[in-house]
Amino acid sequence: MTTAAAPSPVAGMRPGIRSAAPFRIMVVDDSAVIRGLLTRSLEADPDLAVVASVGDGQQAINALQRHDIEIVILDIEMPVMDGLTALPKIIAMKPGLPVLIASTLTMRGATVSLKALSLGAADYVTKPGSSALTTAEDFKRELLGKVKGLAQARRHARGEPMPSPAKRGEGAPAPAPLPVRPGEIKLRPMPIERPDVVAIGSSTGGPQALFRLLKALGPIKQPLLITQHMPATFTTILAEHIVRLTGLAAAEGVDGEPVVGSRVYIAPGDYHMTVEAQGTERRLQLSKGPPENFCRPSVDPMLRSLTQAYGRRVLCAILTGMGSDGLKGAQALVAAGAAVVAQDEKSSIVWGMPGAVATAGLCSAVLSIDELGPFIAKIAGRVA
Repeated sequence: MTTAAAPSPVAGMRPGIRSAAPFRIMVVDDSAVIRGLLTRSLEADPDLAVVASVGDGQQAINALQRHDIEIVILDIEMPVMDGLTALPKIIAMKPGLPVLIASTLTMRGATVSLKALSLGAADYVTKPGSSALTTAEDFKRELLGKVKGLAQARRHARGEPMPSPAKRGEGAPAPAPLPVRPGEIKLRPMPIERPDVVAIGSSTGGPQALFRLLKALGPIKQPLLITQHMPATFTTILAEHIVRLTGLAAAEGVDGEPVVGSRVYIAPGDYHMTVEAQGTERRLQLSKGPPENFCRPSVDPMLRSLTQAYGRRVLCAILTGMGSDGLKGAQALVAAGAAVVAQDEKSSIVWGMPGAVATAGLCSAVLSIDELGPFIAKIAGRVA
């Protein structure tokens, strides 16, 4: 990462604690109670500062003209101007500004969140009711992790300094992992065999990346397995969106169902999805085994199982996402002679997962999201 001079500290920041300002956040929610709870949760971390807190989309647009914002947390249902109306206006005003949607864990919340992601939101968090927010530790950890991950990725891409380490009180949240540092990427030769199965792993920014890739990919003869980090309900809606946007036969995986060609299987929220060979058949297995890489579903279990079930005849694509889920599974695939490709840094919301496999020397190609679909179609269509 290039070195840049530290910006001036924000107002109220204690001198001498860090050389660069904390990440600057705007909270947009029509409930003053929820805005207050979100602000307290965020500012419990010394790397985060809420510099604007407003009650509707129009106020958010006005605040963007007055404040230098790095992350927006945007509610959907608000008076005057709702989140879906405000979202494209915010993105047009500040291209590249990550917007994190805050929605409820309901079918409607999932539907609206997927719509927001298709309009350019970077990610989402599912918030509990206002009465539960004060005790929802899982929500707070998810909120802090996603906010810091997106903010770090943005500064990293712009060559700006991160907040310097500060002393943390006991029980304070750990810092989010930094995005992968760019380095020389050494590509492996692409195996010559046609794959018998295609697998995709994705997280932050994944839904919009999946939509673009699958549209360009079109129908293929192989089964296509997808693990996207999402909770239950959201993966149901994701499958419906894929069907509507691409025309592919897509659905959440069902425990025990046979894996057949030309179908898209999506790991259901809160379940690891793996494949097991049973005689001449391969069947899906769903489990609530321990989370891996803090995730369930996780990409690694899926890839490990494909190594066992298909050997070297697997083509795996790792798309945008925080962390390094998929790295260990990709290592197992490559050791078996299978192929791994990854989304490039420029087209990724966060180059964590794809950057991990790319910089580890596991990839046979590192391409933009718009190049990946045609590339996979070409490899999948090879003569056996």
